[in-house]
Amino acid sequence: MAAIYQAVCRRAALFCRSHSTYVRKMRYLNKLKEDDNFCRQAQTSGTFYLFHNLSPLLQQVGKKYLIPQLSAAEMKRILEKFKETEQWIEKSVLIGCSDEHVPHFALDLGALEKSVIESELKGSFTNLQKALFVVDVKDCSLLASAKALLQWHSSHQYCSKTGQPTQKNVAGSKRVCHASGITYYPQMSPVVIILVSDGSRCLLARQPSFPEGMYTALSGFCDLGESVEQTVRREVAEEVGLEVESLWYSASQHWPFPDSCLMIACHALVRGQQTEISIDSLELEEARWFDLEEVLEGLKREPRSSKRDDGSFLPWFPPRQAIAHQLINEWVKQQAS
Repeated sequence: MAAIYQAVCRRAALFCRSHSTYVRKMRYLNKLKEDDNFCRQAQTSGTFYLFHNLSPLLQQVGKKYLIPQLSAAEMKRILEKFKETEQWIEKSVLIGCSDEHVPHFALDLGALEKSVIESELKGSFTNLQKALFVVDVKDCSLLASAKALLQWHSSHQYCSKTGQPTQKNVAGSKRVCHASGITYYPQMSPVVIILVSDGSRCLLARQPSFPEGMYTALSGFCDLGESVEQTVRREVAEEVGLEVESLWYSASQHWPFPDSCLMIACHALVRGQQTEISIDSLELEEARWFDLEEVLEGLKREPRSSKRDDGSFLPWFPPRQAIAHQLINEWVKQQAS
């Protein structure tokens, strides 16, 4: 009976897996990436997100900012207005698909007149860092993926070995140098982002390039040969002169700045007796400890409401789309418990 029961369970699991919406979606996306003809055909029924020099097109409807999704027919109409052919569409890159298998592509029209496109589509091309903070959270990952992939193709048009032009496949999931036979795939750089705590306070910092008043968690790129744990300890020591006693992983997030990064979010605890901050002035403008009350106030504060009458700024933190916000919220919950 046990053998029969196990066989039935295996068959049921296979049935569920083969009928899983997620599995079907992933296999459909993989076929789009691997089969140029299949992907080219999918472009005729897909939707397109437009960029202009890596800035996405947004439309404002009331107080909301929406990302228009253009059909292939609408794309053809826009291109005809510039006397361009449909071959432009082959410059697009695949960035995902809906559960109903409608593929999503991103296309950068930076070579065409921006104002004409904006007027035609009643929208505006917006700096991506600003765009990520005004669109719905569900759209952020698509925009981030699109920007990262478009930028990678722009900077990898030649083979590093032969210097010859590389050719992208239709989906944009790789580039090939036919002279050397080398295939190039988009890559991400691993970055740790660390919320340091001494048990009752958390440490937040700012760089000179940050918007006035904004503080966030420490972060830094992983060096070759380093583990995540080694990077966390090194970055905290380098940037604020503190020694990490223990650390634990929280979550990860793709982040397209400065290029394509995988943000690996961690919490780190330092000894309560060794909390004197010594900042690396080449990296940071300021770093300081925040108690729970200050953090709760900062989470409520928006950038535009942070300026005081005397021109100084009250602290505010990254919005909920950024993984630093998640780290800060987790710390608040830990303090409350």
